[in-house]
Amino acid sequence: MTQSKIDKDLNSNRSKGIDITEFWKYVLEQNAEKIRTFFCRDASVHWHCTNEHFTVEEFIRANCEYPGDWTGEVERIEIINDLIITITHVYSKEKTLSFHVTSFFDIEDSKIKSVDEYWADDGEVPGWRKQLGIGKNRTMDNRS
Repeated sequence: MTQSKIDKDLNSNRSKGIDITEFWKYVLEQNAEKIRTFFCRDASVHWHCTNEHFTVEEFIRANCEYPGDWTGEVERIEIINDLIITITHVYSKEKTLSFHVTSFFDIEDSKIKSVDEYWADDGEVPGWRKQLGIGKNRTMDNRS
């Protein structure tokens, strides 16, 4: 994402009263106290890939008790009315695990009312596609 696009999106986020990149910073740091400040009291979080649904406190516990040290970057932000969509690359600090997460944040009164997330493991190209000889392998150091 270009810096001007990020700046434009961040300014839009701030006009809604929420900085979604700051939210992701605290999620990656596993900072329960700071994460909590972004949510409405009755918010919910849905992880569709594993069919899990969480209250705010359950989400914070699942996130903050997840083993390991994590880092990442928000790669894309889209804003449609009160909906913020992010695509975030999340990976372990030792770079042994890597995920991409697509998140849909419903915003109400400058707080997160609900989140729908889809987590995907970054992995190898399946053998059947390798045999076709199509596509190019993207690595963390070679993104375009």
